[in-house]
Amino acid sequence: MAERASLDALLASREMILVAGSGGVGKTTVAAALGLAAVQRQAGRVLVLTVDPARRLATALGLEAMGNTPVRIDADALDGAGLDVRGELHVAMLDTKAGWDELIRRHAPDRATRDAVLANPLYQNITSRFVRSHDYLAMEQLHDLHATGDYDLVIVDTPPSRNALTILDAPGRMADFFGSRLLRWLTVPYRSRLFTFASKPFYQVADRVLGSRFLQDIADFFVLFQAMEKGFVKRATEVEELLVDPRTAFVVVSTLEAAPAHEAVYLAESLAERRMSIGAIVANRVLPAATASAGAVAAAEAMAAGVGADSDGELAAALADALPDDVGADRDLVDRVLSSMAVRFDDLAMVAAREEVRRGELASLATTTVAVPWLAGDIHDLAGLGVLARHLRGSVDRADSR
Repeated sequence: MAERASLDALLASREMILVAGSGGVGKTTVAAALGLAAVQRQAGRVLVLTVDPARRLATALGLEAMGNTPVRIDADALDGAGLDVRGELHVAMLDTKAGWDELIRRHAPDRATRDAVLANPLYQNITSRFVRSHDYLAMEQLHDLHATGDYDLVIVDTPPSRNALTILDAPGRMADFFGSRLLRWLTVPYRSRLFTFASKPFYQVADRVLGSRFLQDIADFFVLFQAMEKGFVKRATEVEELLVDPRTAFVVVSTLEAAPAHEAVYLAESLAERRMSIGAIVANRVLPAATASAGAVAAAEAMAAGVGADSDGELAAALADALPDDVGADRDLVDRVLSSMAVRFDDLAMVAAREEVRRGELASLATTTVAVPWLAGDIHDLAGLGVLARHLRGSVDRADSR
């Protein structure tokens, strides 16, 4: 019950929660379930900003045709899924193109600059690859949503990446870009007549090889982009301050496989070094701890040794004698199946034992840790999301897991 109280307290006491972790650990689904868990306990307005939910989950959340504009999950849909809520659950899905368009409109010093950037032929291509734009846009959205004051809690599903820290570094990288050598090189033809004269033959050759005005379009874009430096740098600084604000917390999600668990440890330690608050660690898709218990292992070993035996392993032998008639198979086949099951269980117990060690490592890095077991099937609807929310809050049903 301590885990339930602690997680409820986290959701009730913070204004912003960033769900982080390496790719493939279930961040998006956990973020959505955290939002549901919050509105089950709170009477406020909660928003989940997600990145790329699975198609069926997106359909259940009403996100198929949605983008940066938040939409409320229909109360009747929640009721139909057997979910009692006290608050309002809103969701939005990060739209990279719409997000960049909004940034340009906000930071452009005048209408002419704004229109010129949006009309630049390389604008869409460049921004889709620009300084991990998903990372930066997620941070921008977090800032905007917090500034509106429309929501009591904003939960951000951070973009998947090989290194989860890229989300934290995105604002700083944006600020650094404006003072970078690359930007100066790209815009120097416009700042130096001598350079323009000397480089004219190069530009002519490049245009013939790469297409008419290729380099010119690049230079045009970055000259216009540089005109927005003040706004971008100011906002990046504000976002960095928001990440260390006491009202912001991180929930680190990981499975207990070796690579994701090591990444989660590294992320949690890095958050602590940066003075960012670790609200909780969620260990996802965890095998039951009882699987690794001495009694379970001994039972599996006895099963493996006893199948087909005359004197040892009497219980296993009796089971092997009784099953053939029940399942319509001969004794030798039942022997092989039971023996294989016993060996596989022993292998599973070894995995569970390793998971317990990794779970202990993660638990030492946060005041709140929550273990979510393997669930019966993928989560693709509101009812499944409700099952996950119950596990996150510590109120579970044995039938929910496997």
